[in-house]
Amino acid sequence: MQKYPFRPVIKAKVALLKTQQEVGKRLDLGRVVVFPPQHGVDVGGTNTDAAILDIKALDSPGRGVLASHKAPTTPDITSGIEAAIRAVLASSAVDQNRVLSVTIGTTHFINALVEADARRLERVAVVRLCGPFTRQLPPLSGFPVGLHGILDGGVYYLDGGLEMDGREIAALDPRQIARAARDIVASGVKAVALVGVFSPLDHDGIHEERCKRLMVQEAPELSVVCSHDIGPTGFLERENATILNAAILRTGHRVKRGFRRAMARLRLTCPLYLSQNDGTLIDADTAAEFPIKTFASGPTNSMTGAAFLAGIDQRPEAASDASAAGEPQILVVDIGGTTTDVCALLPSGFPRQAPGFVELGGVRTAFSMPEVVTVGLGGGSKVTVDAARPDSVSVGPGSVGHLLGEQSRVFGGPTLTATDVAVAAGMASLGDAKLIDGVPRTTVDLARGEIKAKLETLIDKMKVSAAPVHVLLVGGGAILVPEKLAGVDKCIHPVHQGAANAVGAAIAKVSGEVDTLEVLERKQEKDVINAACKRAIDLAVEKGASRDDVSIVEINKMPLQYMSQETIRVQVRAVGKLAVPEALVPCPRAASVDGDGGQEADDGVEAIKVSVPNALEPTTKPTLGIDLSSYRPDVRHGVWYVSEVDLELMATGCGVLGTGGGGPTYYEYLKGLNALRAGGKGKMRVISPKALKDNDIVCSGAWYGSPSVINERTSGGNEIIDSIDAVNRIRGIEAFSALFLDEIGGGNGMSAFPNSVHYDLPIVDGDSMGRAYPTLYHTTFSVYGYPLVPCAISDAAGNVSVALSTDTPVRLEKLIRTTAVELGLTCASSTNPLPGSAIKAHGVPNTLSQAWYLGRAVHLAKRTKGSYVDAIFDVCAGKLLFSGKITDVRRYIGGGYTMGAVMLAPLSHEERESPINASRQQVPMDKYMIIPFQNEFLYAAYCDQEGSEASQQVVCTVPNLISILGQDGEAIGSQDLRYGLRVNVIALPAHPLWRTPEALKVGGPDGFGLKMAEVGVDNDFTEARSVIDEFGA
Repeated sequence: MQKYPFRPVIKAKVALLKTQQEVGKRLDLGRVVVFPPQHGVDVGGTNTDAAILDIKALDSPGRGVLASHKAPTTPDITSGIEAAIRAVLASSAVDQNRVLSVTIGTTHFINALVEADARRLERVAVVRLCGPFTRQLPPLSGFPVGLHGILDGGVYYLDGGLEMDGREIAALDPRQIARAARDIVASGVKAVALVGVFSPLDHDGIHEERCKRLMVQEAPELSVVCSHDIGPTGFLERENATILNAAILRTGHRVKRGFRRAMARLRLTCPLYLSQNDGTLIDADTAAEFPIKTFASGPTNSMTGAAFLAGIDQRPEAASDASAAGEPQILVVDIGGTTTDVCALLPSGFPRQAPGFVELGGVRTAFSMPEVVTVGLGGGSKVTVDAARPDSVSVGPGSVGHLLGEQSRVFGGPTLTATDVAVAAGMASLGDAKLIDGVPRTTVDLARGEIKAKLETLIDKMKVSAAPVHVLLVGGGAILVPEKLAGVDKCIHPVHQGAANAVGAAIAKVSGEVDTLEVLERKQEKDVINAACKRAIDLAVEKGASRDDVSIVEINKMPLQYMSQETIRVQVRAVGKLAVPEALVPCPRAASVDGDGGQEADDGVEAIKVSVPNALEPTTKPTLGIDLSSYRPDVRHGVWYVSEVDLELMATGCGVLGTGGGGPTYYEYLKGLNALRAGGKGKMRVISPKALKDNDIVCSGAWYGSPSVINERTSGGNEIIDSIDAVNRIRGIEAFSALFLDEIGGGNGMSAFPNSVHYDLPIVDGDSMGRAYPTLYHTTFSVYGYPLVPCAISDAAGNVSVALSTDTPVRLEKLIRTTAVELGLTCASSTNPLPGSAIKAHGVPNTLSQAWYLGRAVHLAKRTKGSYVDAIFDVCAGKLLFSGKITDVRRYIGGGYTMGAVMLAPLSHEERESPINASRQQVPMDKYMIIPFQNEFLYAAYCDQEGSEASQQVVCTVPNLISILGQDGEAIGSQDLRYGLRVNVIALPAHPLWRTPEALKVGGPDGFGLKMAEVGVDNDFTEARSVIDEFGA
């Protein structure tokens, strides 16, 4: 490789706000016009805020805010918006014909999730176009308990779906589709989430779109949402988002109609936008079809508005890194009437982006948006006293919402709310304080303590270091905040703090997006990317952005293999401020208020909300409910009985040991949880290698294929078992003693747990790699002469292929890999069973224990706000190689592997969040890093910005472990790398079994055709501790 082959064509940058210096230059140098005002409206569950800005005065002390107003959110949505806008128009004396635009942000949708509000959420039938695949993990896996109960409308597995190369898994069956549509209608469900395997690559709509048409023809009353319109590849995350979108679809259209009626009655003819999760704008019609894209708009508006109003963008840069070490962390705390949102700002005033996956209402999705944590706490939160225990008081998550003025006691209502508590405590002067004289002081104090504890917990969760914390308090519920919060150095109240969300909406930008497949025949990739960027910019301009301000903020490229011609998928997003016209010409008035189909009967007052128990109780985070520092695994008589907590910790640790491969740990973790909960307690267990007898027969099986495919065409559940059984039939083995892992790294490190329950046999604490590797022969047993054949490979469709004999392990890999490509690259393999003596002699011991200790270290570090990198190195030897951000990723499926490279850039001063800790002292701050991968990361090298070979300084190679970890300490697999993620790159030394000359020929650089010497980690290898030995005493 002479030169880094995928240098970014355009230097992408993410910016929600321009600095005021830039704005000033644009005003000074731009055309002379009278600048019109922009409206921003934020509709919360309790209050509707409006602000009107003069964009000529953004640098003034008042930040251009001409007027702001807070009105109660009304049951019909419309009246509150109308009242708020009418108030700011009157207060500012602005000619409404000169209003440039109205942008509305709303928490209406996310509140429905946070409160598990069945009035606004519909049951959703999930239709999977998958053939025999995806069945091991059913829809709604990982959903919170209460939300699962509300949304579950059944699942229908139908023929359809695509392979990675575009082949059909199975042809659509119109009769099957019609029958499913009739069954859904008969069950009383009206919303459908339609999810086809690899549908994001199905640009012709041959499956999802055709299936949708057939379903609607059979049952016109169904509302069908196609997953390819919602998210990228990553089956469960896209399905989750599609389910949420379908659940809120009816409410989305209802809200849109309300917004338009308000505009019509106000005689406003300017464009109407809604703000999206990333802070950009979306037109009202599109927002109604895809309301999930606006789920987090309320918190995002508050974040950008708070930063803008507090003048974060006007702060001078710190002079040096030394001074940066003492800079505070800046958090925005937005307290509304129903929820509290906390988000972090970088020193630049830009939001901290979430890691690879984002939770919405406790549901895992793959949207790119600022990292925001939400809790059901606001001014309207209900205060409940336990009748049996008067000393037990809870606040939220239930809320009276927009009925605060009627329901809260200080306003004459029957419900004790957080606002009543604030008034009783003398923190606010609202309503009639005499109406709450009868509330016991102990109840007020306990409720205040509960509010304080919730805020401190939320703030603590968002901290990234021990540096001082400055909190920007915004929102109408800021009156709930006590004078002192533990761990907070200073609370700042920005100007117009009560309208920060509306201001954020008013300053939002316009985006243009391009998502296309391009054939590269006779084309340069650079030219294709440039053309896509130009189209994205043109689209943003067509939607109203100023061409002078538009910039590219995101570029994603995915080369597609096995096409007849070289093809890539290109995704580009451009963002810019709304353009100011030379002269404002009023638009024609709408002929009808309900031109989009009329007003539905449900557009009036909503029914009374019925609380759902365990609404947001997580099902995938058992560690949250325990004192992790004192937790002891269940080890009895030399057997480790695995718990849900153990599975969560091991999933994190297996990710660290995965070196980018082994498949996603999250899916395998869910499979393990399901197996444990479905009768696996007592069956799911681990034993020490020392417990094996020499003649015990030990079998192994693992997932085999490409991580880019495995997390899209998910498993049917029978694959590993079928491959193990096939080998045993050939060998004549009727019973065996235990299971052994092929590789501890990645999802394969978790893959044996469901099989342990199926066979009711223990798993041996160890594996044959001590990490993850891409081929069958990259095992210590193959290196030291143990035969891998007979070897079986299987898929969920019941296809099983067996290699009885090969001349070399390399030949076996080629045969099995060729079969895997034909079977779609989501397969399982099983190699020749081995005796206990071989496991003890040449297996890598205690790696499940090592994963457990690594996972515990990361989780404890997150709780104590310590460095998870340092915590990892307290468990095992290792070295931090790099801290930075991903600037480009090139991946493709080649020879059945996910191959490519990732480029990382150092963090600028403004992007560094915390002082340099001990592990970072030796990391260069001015170099780039390139990491090629073949499923797993092969080597890491410092380099120049282009990644040229001449500049590369290799700092670590296989067989040593190279892992890329996100901000949350979780590993990022090669299939999940994407632009903009902030990461740490660590290296761990390989097990001594990989350091011998014969092992290095297989697992070192030579084994991957790399012309370089092996480069290891400075620290010596340390043997992994045993959970069984430590906790079995």
